[in-house]
Amino acid sequence: MENKVNKPLIGISTYWEAKASWGVWELPAALLPAGYPRLVQAAGGLASMLPPDDPAYAADVVARLDGVVVAGGPDVEPSHYGAVREDLTGPPAPERDAWELALIRAALDSGTPLLGICRGMQLLNVALGGTLVQHLDGHVAAPGVFTTHPVRPVPGTRYAEIVPDPTADVPTYHHQSVDRLGSGLHASAHAEDGTIEAVELPSPAWALGVQWHPEAGRDTRVMGALVRAAEKGLGRRTSETQ
Repeated sequence: MENKVNKPLIGISTYWEAKASWGVWELPAALLPAGYPRLVQAAGGLASMLPPDDPAYAADVVARLDGVVVAGGPDVEPSHYGAVREDLTGPPAPERDAWELALIRAALDSGTPLLGICRGMQLLNVALGGTLVQHLDGHVAAPGVFTTHPVRPVPGTRYAEIVPDPTADVPTYHHQSVDRLGSGLHASAHAEDGTIEAVELPSPAWALGVQWHPEAGRDTRVMGALVRAAEKGLGRRTSETQ
């Protein structure tokens, strides 16, 4: 008898790396820190990696998924939000920018639940016409080291429903942030210095971005909320693909 697992399928965007090493191998690779799929699994979903591809395929890919996570990573190319590159902005990742912007737009167009993490939150803002601060002091302790700081939910937002704590300590590592909010987006959490730490679209859309890295911690509440939203569309996707 066929054993079917009735869990939502969550796609997570990944890195293209020109050179990666494991065992005796040193090859180009599609990479994703293990914290992302592990967090999806811990929250009750099935994880699928989405390496950069032709943006024209994004809608077809999203149609096969119940939820989308746009992962953290390199700085967004400033031309996407009408800005000139500043000295402290990192090198461009054009394939990833194009692919993830297409995934975001496909998820928004189809109503597929969407979670943007760090860079993913920034791309969500850019996809909706917002802009970014290209360098922000105080949110990176040392290269390659996560730190924590408190964020405060905005009352009445989806994020405040998911994490009702007055403040929550979150794992963080970023030097850019949201400047002007994109069309329709609301700020739903702030750091103590006023930095926007979460954004969301109002219902009935389910689109949330967080500036921190939940995959680097143990709190499954944000990812769990995405998985629960994805479960609501599970039957629709299953019937459409039969």
